[in-house]
Amino acid sequence: MHTRKLGQGLEVSAIGLGVMGLSQGYGPNPGTREDMIAVLRSGPDAGVTFYDTAEVYGPYVNEELVGEALGPIRDRVVFATKFGWDIRDGRRVGLDSRPDRIRRVAEESLKRLRTDVIDLFYQHRVDPHVPIEDVAGTVGELVAEGKVKHFGLSEASAATIRKAHAVHPVTAVQSEYSLWTRDPEAEVLPTLAELGIGFVPFSPLGKGFLTGTVDTSTRFEESDIRKRIPRFEAENLAANQALVGHVKVLAEAKGASTGQIALAWLLAQHPWIVPIPGTRQTSRIQENAAATAVALSADEMADLDGLAQRIGVRGDRYNAQHLAYVNR
Repeated sequence: MHTRKLGQGLEVSAIGLGVMGLSQGYGPNPGTREDMIAVLRSGPDAGVTFYDTAEVYGPYVNEELVGEALGPIRDRVVFATKFGWDIRDGRRVGLDSRPDRIRRVAEESLKRLRTDVIDLFYQHRVDPHVPIEDVAGTVGELVAEGKVKHFGLSEASAATIRKAHAVHPVTAVQSEYSLWTRDPEAEVLPTLAELGIGFVPFSPLGKGFLTGTVDTSTRFEESDIRKRIPRFEAENLAANQALVGHVKVLAEAKGASTGQIALAWLLAQHPWIVPIPGTRQTSRIQENAAATAVALSADEMADLDGLAQRIGVRGDRYNAQHLAYVNR
């Protein structure tokens, strides 16, 4: 796999791996801990060396899993993790990006990840009670101390990105972006292009929907986040089948999977975009990595670019509670 550069020269694999689902979010994990370690260690063999985790995943256990699996091959991988939540008694109860909290999270994440430096340290969600300038300044101090290499933001507005970048250079912004979630295109992507900041789309496969394996017959476990997302409600899911069906036709014509088309479309948007699809299967890591070899013609790109507007997408990408945390 080829590599790509985010902002400030951070070089990563063109497709990364979102690790959250190994610990939470998509129902009970069918594999053992040893299975998940094997999945994580298979990434570099497929060219995937950019791993995305967070202290809140679990909480804590996801970082521990990443550290155990990848500590022995630390020189082959890039770690991204996140701060910004107030976690009490193992539960996320709100936001907390106060400087002392950021420092504490950094120290604890370093231990769990079994490393001496965090490659990319994101603010997980913008905290309206802490000036973004203070957040950027604190991460800048951690960079100066050699504990962090790069600063990132997640689900931040264009205005917040500009304020943060003026204090300490932002390397990457992470937000949801895919064929059926196009929100960043209006303001965030132009801002990143102007400032030289990379973009890391999470849920680039629409939480599984854009693989073509989710339909109205799919039943979600109570612990599956899709059970509470409006876009996955039965009526909306049925309406949205038209979009993924269109992608599937193109995939079959090109001898690719539906998910590979969705990833190839993202990669073709800008050379500084690095999607991080998640999976619990080594075969899916290999399939996603192979999306870098899928070429889309100008006509195919134009067709996919207009897909969401032409066909429409039914339902919000989050419920009201979670939407309150984005684009601040």
